[in-house]
Amino acid sequence: MIKRKIAGGIEISRIGMGCWAFGGGEYWGEQNQKDVETVVNKALDSGVNFFDTARMYNNGESEKSLGLALKTRRAEAVICSKVSPAKAYYNTLKAECEHSLKNLGTDYLDIYMMHWPINEFGVKHFTDDPGIINNPPTIEEAFNALSDLKKEGKIRAVGVSNYGAEQMREALAICPDISVNELTYNIMSRAIEAEILPFCKNNKISLLTSMTLMQGVLTGRYAKLEDIPAYQARSRHFKNERSGGLSRHYETGAEDEISAVLKALDEISANTGISVAQIAIAWVFANDFVDCALLGCRNEAELLENIKASEIKLAADILAKINAVSLPVLKKLGNNADYYENNQNSRIY
Repeated sequence: MIKRKIAGGIEISRIGMGCWAFGGGEYWGEQNQKDVETVVNKALDSGVNFFDTARMYNNGESEKSLGLALKTRRAEAVICSKVSPAKAYYNTLKAECEHSLKNLGTDYLDIYMMHWPINEFGVKHFTDDPGIINNPPTIEEAFNALSDLKKEGKIRAVGVSNYGAEQMREALAICPDISVNELTYNIMSRAIEAEILPFCKNNKISLLTSMTLMQGVLTGRYAKLEDIPAYQARSRHFKNERSGGLSRHYETGAEDEISAVLKALDEISANTGISVAQIAIAWVFANDFVDCALLGCRNEAELLENIKASEIKLAADILAKINAVSLPVLKKLGNNADYYENNQNSRIY
């Protein structure tokens, strides 16, 4: 397993374990703890050392589940957790970090991230408390708290998640040692290529990517778009009505363009013998600036398939074909990297 040193000197595997499903919950359904422990131990044995979770994932159960799985192997793992922008007041943020440490059964986090930018829509996604909405945390107190947690040894590195170029400029002015930014990136979600990726590169901020398989859409699992579950159809990729009331972007989506991409991926898969999921993973890793791509794994078999995919080098003509066929999706959705809010309400800028 290839590893990269991110800013701050922390070494992480290029495949990261997305732990949102750990602990079970409404979004992903039940998750057997024995399967979690099996896949976490197999990941470590295979050189995968990066585990990404958050306080909000299944109301803390993801952190608890991961902590149990790493109980005897904590020193081998790089753990990242995140804090909600609605809980980014100085004292509240520090208390949230303590909660995460307790859930995970550890006395330090390797990376601690602001989960989403602190702005009107970012806060509203995490709370309906009018007191917080009308008097939100400031970025100054949030990043001062993160800086102090690092000084105290509670965290090794400060990170952000879903931050645009302008938001990173603001955050860096307060906390210059921000090491990483985690953002959505996959064949259907290429908005970061325009401004965010170059900003990270120019400012030596490591790039971690999520939703590599677009929550299952890029696995070949669904024969037609109508088969995609409501939770996974909430994004701007799909017409607003597709999710049965769960969407909030009010856009028309890019379903014709997405269908064309899925058809092309099926054809490439048939011609190469490489699964659609592995093609999607290999496509992300073809971008050398991606230091780590997060992948959810329910069981050992899925983990091993993901690891195998990370070793696949797609031919130049295949990469060119994928880039060409997915370009209409990018043009339709634009450079708004928030895939759940429209341009007017985007939390990322």
